[in-house]
Amino acid sequence: MAVKVSATAEYACLAVIALASRYLLDKPVPIREIAESHGIPETFLTQILIRLKGAGLVTSTRGSSGGYRLARDPGEISLGDVLRVIDGGDHSARVPRRASAVVLSQLWEQIQASQVHILNHTSIAQLAEQSKTPDWTI
Repeated sequence: MAVKVSATAEYACLAVIALASRYLLDKPVPIREIAESHGIPETFLTQILIRLKGAGLVTSTRGSSGGYRLARDPGEISLGDVLRVIDGGDHSARVPRRASAVVLSQLWEQIQASQVHILNHTSIAQLAEQSKTPDWTI
């Protein structure tokens, strides 16, 4: 069973990971560069980055050498932070109608708690590090 993540949320995560991989350069990354390297429509990515900026996760610089960068260290931004901005954080459980459904309801809550824990403890820096391609020398 796969975790369901919206396309918008996945694009947001890819964009933030791309910004994290360039964080130490301290230069804004052009939207076009992120869009082309990840196959994200540029206008859609712009809307996503505006939402992330509104939440204080990224900053923008205007002009010909402008673009976006992370607002703080990627080790301080969790995957959960990004997903909450894009998809919200309200995952209300259904109230069980029958006694047998209580068991399932408790299981769903445990699974959701595990997911939230993993998302909140996975930093963007970790994902950026894992996404680096190794330099192979033969």
